[in-house]
Amino acid sequence: MECKQSQNLKSCNCTYDPCSRKGICCDCVSYHLRIRQLPACCFPDDAERTFDRSFEHFAKLVADNRV
Repeated sequence: MECKQSQNLKSCNCTYDPCSRKGICCDCVSYHLRIRQLPACCFPDDAERTFDRSFEHFAKLVADNRV
C-alpha cells in the first residue's frame, strides 16, 4: 500500500515540529499506542498543544463533551 503522506499532512494537527512521523499515520498511531497515548489528530487543537496525549486526558475531554 502506498503511503499518502502529503495528503495526510493536510489534516495533521501535530505541533511537535521535529516529529519524523508526521503524515505517516500508521507509524504515528503505532508509536503513540505503544506508549499509552493517542496521536494529535484525536485531540482538539488547544488540547493537542498541551502535549498531553494520554488516554486519561482524552477520556476527560470526552467526559467534558469536547471530543
